[in-house]
Amino acid sequence: MTRDGDTAAPPRAPQPPAPQGRPGRYAALLAAMLAAVLAVSAVIFVGVSADGLRGRDTPARDGGGAGNPVAPASAGTWVTAWATAPGGGEPGTEAAGLAGRSVRNVVHATAGGTRARVTLSNLYGRGPLTLTHASIAVSAGPDTAAALAGTMRPLTFAGNPSVVVPAGGQIVSDAVRVPVPRDAHVLISTYSPVPSGPVTYHKHARQISWVAEGEHTRDTTGAAYNGQSTVWRYVTALDVLADDSEGTVVVLGDSLTDGISSTTGADARWPDVLAGRLRAALASGRDLPGYSVVNAGLSGNRVLADGPGRPPRNPSALRRFDRDVLGRANVRVVVVVLGINDILRAPDTADPDRIAAGLTALTARAHARGIKVVGATLMPYRGHRGWTPYGEDVRQEVNAEIRDGGVFDEVVDFDEAVRDAYDPRRLRAGHDSGDGLHPSDEGYARMAETFELKTLKGGAPARL
Repeated sequence: MTRDGDTAAPPRAPQPPAPQGRPGRYAALLAAMLAAVLAVSAVIFVGVSADGLRGRDTPARDGGGAGNPVAPASAGTWVTAWATAPGGGEPGTEAAGLAGRSVRNVVHATAGGTRARVTLSNLYGRGPLTLTHASIAVSAGPDTAAALAGTMRPLTFAGNPSVVVPAGGQIVSDAVRVPVPRDAHVLISTYSPVPSGPVTYHKHARQISWVAEGEHTRDTTGAAYNGQSTVWRYVTALDVLADDSEGTVVVLGDSLTDGISSTTGADARWPDVLAGRLRAALASGRDLPGYSVVNAGLSGNRVLADGPGRPPRNPSALRRFDRDVLGRANVRVVVVVLGINDILRAPDTADPDRIAAGLTALTARAHARGIKVVGATLMPYRGHRGWTPYGEDVRQEVNAEIRDGGVFDEVVDFDEAVRDAYDPRRLRAGHDSGDGLHPSDEGYARMAETFELKTLKGGAPARL
């Protein structure tokens, strides 16, 4: 969901008939959904490079190269420390891309490690993306383009400093030796000398990144980076080889997870707060798994239907599940916070059975890979311009299905946590950012505080 999103309904993916009868009510629908989505995904997301196809849990190759301490295989566990979901091509970059400029993305690591690798995407490019230079460093501070002394490292790709990423593809860098502290901000810089067409980006970063004219990927002072940006470009994941983390939690959501109303630069999205709670609990000695927490929120995202374009500018959760969840390193748990946009985009015709079946299909996809699923109830939104009495009825029906326990392995009741005690159809006043739909920083904190950390323990149910 977005405050400034399109109001016209985009093309909807084909959907099977509504299920009948409570016993096994979703079986046929789930089978149809899974078959259709897997077939279409195979077509839409082709073009991934050889490095992009490499198993995300395996050590990266030793790329060699003078001056580049590329990491050989080493003890530890690869986890994803930060991630984002590519959501489209950046407006204004259709012709030249960002040719001749260095992009310095600032990302927040929820796990630390001794080695790192990054994923760069050209999913929405219409031509090859040529990158001649790329680097990684730990930031010297939360609001600067400067690198912490001694942490700047060039990135290589199969041992080469340059790489060409085909349109529709992605690339994973070689692993490089660099100490990444847990909770640090990390600088990931790229330079492209030639036009590439639309820049693959994530619109609602809620983080200041930087741009410089010319090639300055290894500039440690940050002095050349006099342009600011509120989007993430090209980079979609940061993995680290961790010795104190054993897996990754991916939060799959929409703008409520993307945190579009949270304070920029404050890491106040609810998954950020959840990651902090988990770190503090582990430090206090609680018996909990040592997981990173990464954010796969995409504003406007729906369970069932895609946004416009080919590939879709905002692919459904069913379509992007392989890329944005299964594509991360050592995923142990996925947290699903989705469904409200399926109502908002069809306020008088949304089908609660189809929404619940779509959420159940996500659970089945995760279970096929041994991943546990924690799901959230749909939060209140009366006061938003898209609210209707019919949509409210649908929300209540979907929440009833979620609370019944047949959709997810574990449930976190965000609806109960943030609703107004006197009008449960609304967000509590202090938790509302002002639009009736998106939480304030206080509301996001409340969501994270409601999340029972013990639900992260254990795995997916055994498959019979």
